[in-house]
Amino acid sequence: MTNRLVEHEITIDAPAAAVYRLIAEVENWPRIFPPTIYVDHVERGAGEERIRIWATANGEAKSWTSHRTLDPQNLRITFRQEVSSPPVAAMGGVWIVEPLSGTASRVRLLHDYRAVDDEPGSLQWIDEAVDRNSRTELASLKRNVELAHASEEIAFSFEDSVLIQGQAKDVYDFVNEAGLWAERLPHVASVRLEEDVPGLQTLEMDTRAQDGTTHTTKSYRVTFPHRRIAYKQVTLPALMTLHTGYWTFRESGQGVVASSQHTVVLNTDNITGVLGPEAGVEEARAYVRNALSTNSRATLGHAKNYAENKH
Repeated sequence: MTNRLVEHEITIDAPAAAVYRLIAEVENWPRIFPPTIYVDHVERGAGEERIRIWATANGEAKSWTSHRTLDPQNLRITFRQEVSSPPVAAMGGVWIVEPLSGTASRVRLLHDYRAVDDEPGSLQWIDEAVDRNSRTELASLKRNVELAHASEEIAFSFEDSVLIQGQAKDVYDFVNEAGLWAERLPHVASVRLEEDVPGLQTLEMDTRAQDGTTHTTKSYRVTFPHRRIAYKQVTLPALMTLHTGYWTFRESGQGVVASSQHTVVLNTDNITGVLGPEAGVEEARAYVRNALSTNSRATLGHAKNYAENKH
C-alpha cells in the first residue's frame, strides 16, 4: 500500500497569529482558497471540530467531511478526512504556522494520502490535485492575508432582502431550480445546470446586462433545502477577483424573509479599463454593487411572485 507524504510552504508578510486565525476560522475559506466552494460546521467542541467541505479538485466538484484539532498555542491545525471521495482512500495532514518576525511568518502545509486500491492512475490524479491545490491555497492565503492588512476598501459584502407572503419551500424551489431561469427571469438569456451529486450544482449562465450586452458566468452551488443555497462564482467579470454568496430563506411572523448576500473583492487592475480613466475604487464598488443587486432583486422579485401565486 502506497502512502504519500508531501509538504508545501510559503512565506507571508503578516503576523503568525493573524495567519493562523484566518486558517482556523473556516467561514473564511471560500474567500481565501480558490478551490473551496463552501464549508459548514457539523460539530464543534473545545479544540476539536468536524467540518464538511465542498471544493474543486482538477476541475471536479467534490465534498468530504474532516475532523480538525486546533492548537492555537503552537499555531498548528491537524486535519483528517473522515470519508474521502474516490479516488482518494484516505487523506490527512497539518497546517503549521511559524513566526519569522513580528510581521512575517512561514506556513507549512503537510499532506499524507493513499489511493483507492492503490491504483497508479488514481494516485497520479491525487498527486496532481494535492500539488495544484496546495500551491494555489498557499499563494491565495499569502495574497489575501497581505491584502487584508493593506486595504479593506476593495473587499466588501452586502445583502438584499424581500418579504414574501408564501412558503419558504416555494421560494427555495424557485432559486434552486436555476435550470428554468431562462424561462422565468428576463435577465437570463440561457442557462446550463448540472447536479450529478444531489445538493452540489454546477451553474453556467448567459446574463443580460442593463446595456444589452451578455456575459457568461459559471458558479458552483451547495444547497440546503429549504433554507440556504451557497455559491462561488468561478468565471468572473473583469472587475472582480472574488465573488461568493448565499441565498437564505427564513420563516418569520410576517412571512418568508428571502435574502441574497454577496461578498466581493475588486480587481483594481481593471477599473480604468472597464469604467474609464477617471474611475477609482469608489466608482468600482458602486458599479459592482449596483450590477449584482439589480440581478438579485430581480430574482427575488420573481421568486416572490412565484411563491405568492403558487397556492
